[in-house]
Amino acid sequence: MSGEGSSSKTMSFAEKQKERMSRMKALHKLRNEARTHNHQEVVAEDARMKLPTNYENRRKQADWILKDDKARKEAQSKGQDYDRLKLLEVSALDAQMLERKKKKRNPDEGFSDFEAATARQYNRLVRGMAPKDMDHYEEQKEKYGDAFYGGKHVIIHGLHEDRPQAVDNMVKDLENQISKREKFSRRRTHNDDADIDYINERNAKFNKKLDRFYGEHTAEIKQNLERGTAV
Repeated sequence: MSGEGSSSKTMSFAEKQKERMSRMKALHKLRNEARTHNHQEVVAEDARMKLPTNYENRRKQADWILKDDKARKEAQSKGQDYDRLKLLEVSALDAQMLERKKKKRNPDEGFSDFEAATARQYNRLVRGMAPKDMDHYEEQKEKYGDAFYGGKHVIIHGLHEDRPQAVDNMVKDLENQISKREKFSRRRTHNDDADIDYINERNAKFNKKLDRFYGEHTAEIKQNLERGTAV
């Protein structure tokens, strides 16, 4: 009886020892997995820190462009109007908010340089023009042939005759520009001690505008020219 009891005690101790070892191995495995995951997260976080600040927004925008392009191609393959399908998914509240944002947006970006100001004025004048008479356009195109577009070796003087209606439209447009310019211009106080480097009032305004943007860069050149010491 005593031999059987000691044998059962020995077996139970061995089983407990085996169970403890298995648990220890499982804990070691979990620790190694946690260490590996932590290292991967540290590496990923370091990579994220090195990315540009707007990387996430750019990635989302790129994903949206890819999805939008894919959906557009699928709609075209089915013969559907993709823009119309997109509008069907926009709620009335979202459409109203987009319309408010468009109205609040200021289209005037201000003065950048004279070339951009000239381009803006040209686009503004073109938008204000009346719709083009395409029938008359085609008639003129057939009448003048290659001279219609002009070129280096084409003399167009005397070929084209301005219509009275076109002349009236040009005069009306010029009068509107003059009236608008007079409305927004205000007279500045005249400084008798200021240097006279202009020939008329319009030239004086132009010189002031140049001095405002380039005066600090050309001050020394101007002084040398006035003293007569310019090289």
